[in-house]
Amino acid sequence: MSLRPTLETRRATPTMEGAGVKLHRAFGFHDPSELDPFLLFDDFRNDRPEDFEKGFPWHPHRGIETITYVLEGTVEHADSLGNTGDLDAGDVQWMTAGSGILHQEMPRGNAAGQMHGFQLWGNLPSAQKMTAPRYQDMKSSDIPVVTDDDGTRVKVITGEFWGKRGPVDGIAADPQYLDVFVPAGVKKTFQIDTYRRAFAYVFQGAGAFADGPCTTSARRGTT
Repeated sequence: MSLRPTLETRRATPTMEGAGVKLHRAFGFHDPSELDPFLLFDDFRNDRPEDFEKGFPWHPHRGIETITYVLEGTVEHADSLGNTGDLDAGDVQWMTAGSGILHQEMPRGNAAGQMHGFQLWGNLPSAQKMTAPRYQDMKSSDIPVVTDDDGTRVKVITGEFWGKRGPVDGIAADPQYLDVFVPAGVKKTFQIDTYRRAFAYVFQGAGAFADGPCTTSARRGTT
């Protein structure tokens, strides 16, 4: 078995979106072909409500798909299709903008005023740019978790891994989206199909990738 070489390691960049939400962008400022079909990956994590509570008021999307994954707090969602709902800790939302959709996402934080989540954007192929918009929420209880003997734990959000399949399907990019915990001191190898673009984002702790130039710490991404 050969190991895929690490092409680049970069730190997520602080930025502001929506009505003033402070977040960190792992990628999305640069050439979109770098990680095509993935366009953007944001880490919105704050302990101060004033840094996120104004949220992302009504705004349009077209020709893309988004996956929102909440770790702490709650995100209130509404869209022009009439969908409304709350995303709580561990929940996932998938939205296909297709021919066009208006929506808003309003972070509310947990009881301690903390908010943390991720949003991934995927590009739709040209033949699917004008498909009808779609939306679906997945509760944390619907997301399978697999644990290895060494304590490695994986939540399978999309795609198939270790015999489990994530509940989010129908995404044009057909991504394998995993939330992985590897215990300290454990070395782990994961199989990646050769035809896939791949990136890993370390959001807690630190780790080293096989041939990477250095140890990768929190809020760093590796491709």
